[in-house]
Amino acid sequence: MKQFRKLIFWCHLTAGTIAGIVIFIMSVTGVLLAFEKQITRWADMRSYTVTAPAGQPARLSVESLLQKARETQPQTPGSITMYKDASLPAMITYAGGRNLFVNPYTGETFGEGAKGVRSFFRTVTDLHRWLGAQGDNRAVARAVTGASNLLFLFIVASGFYLWWPSKRNRTQFRNVLWFRRGLGSRARDFNWHNVIGFWSVAPLFIVVLSAVVISYTWASNLVYRIAGEAPPAPAQRAAAPANPAQQGGAPTLEGLDPLWARAEQQVEGWRSISMQLPNSQDAPVTFTIDRGTGGQPQKRAQLVLKRTTAEVVRWEPFSSYSTGRRLRSWLRFAHTGEVGGIIGQTIAALASLGGAFLVFTGLSLAWRRFRSWRARRGADIPAQALPEQAD
Repeated sequence: MKQFRKLIFWCHLTAGTIAGIVIFIMSVTGVLLAFEKQITRWADMRSYTVTAPAGQPARLSVESLLQKARETQPQTPGSITMYKDASLPAMITYAGGRNLFVNPYTGETFGEGAKGVRSFFRTVTDLHRWLGAQGDNRAVARAVTGASNLLFLFIVASGFYLWWPSKRNRTQFRNVLWFRRGLGSRARDFNWHNVIGFWSVAPLFIVVLSAVVISYTWASNLVYRIAGEAPPAPAQRAAAPANPAQQGGAPTLEGLDPLWARAEQQVEGWRSISMQLPNSQDAPVTFTIDRGTGGQPQKRAQLVLKRTTAEVVRWEPFSSYSTGRRLRSWLRFAHTGEVGGIIGQTIAALASLGGAFLVFTGLSLAWRRFRSWRARRGADIPAQALPEQAD
């Protein structure tokens, strides 16, 4: 067992040295992205005040809001989102990720939100996923981050084995479970590495495992196979929607209000409803109905209605998913902790911060080990030469 532990240690050290810098970048950016939705929403809406005008307690209809937005924004919108919270504006999205916020009571357009904040998070996301690479270089960067996630998963699993005290007594567990004062730099890094690793191992394992599932198709398919299901066929890239201008103008907005009313009745306690605007008069209309924060798949459902009759074409709550699809959806948002709401996001953020400290202290310990080895090797040369000099 001593030799096996030594083997695991050197594999752990080697993996950390190879992938340490990439893991550090992903961990730090992971902390920054942990509360992206909340920060972006706050930045978007901090300057927008929504109040119902006197004598008008009800909001405008969806058709009216879209029509008023069309008067100032001729571009055809892709979707509209309304919130149950009466103080929040409606959000209309356009091609290219552009958003327009609208007063749901008057149709007044507020603006496009906090462009600087959104740009910042796009940059951080690019670093997190592709190390900031652009264009064709993203494929190489994605391969690097994917391999680093695999190595990180091994580092976390092997680290727990190495952190677990070989002698299970109170003193050994105390050294692993809590920080100690008055230590030298090397002993301090060793103590921090063990304590942070021990307390963050469980959430960090989930965060990194879900990252591997996101990074690799084979890992995603494995989730379904573990659940005893066949993996879904690869998604086909949808054809670009036709240009409304080439079809004789933008799609008509008539008939959307009854569909929206039907969607509101579908789920009690909804917090937001998003409607994808159809490209034609005959196309079905898709709604995403959310009872959570936007990152909780167990509280989200999709409803597809027939445009002309409001007949239900498809209804997909989370409970209707197969076991494999549920697990895959859960892992997607377990990566950011959103599946557990604000508490889950906080735990994921702390785990990512712990990952950054693990890399820092681990590389620091590896560097000190390397310097010590170089010093011993340098000291061995004159020591071996002394007998020859004495002769």
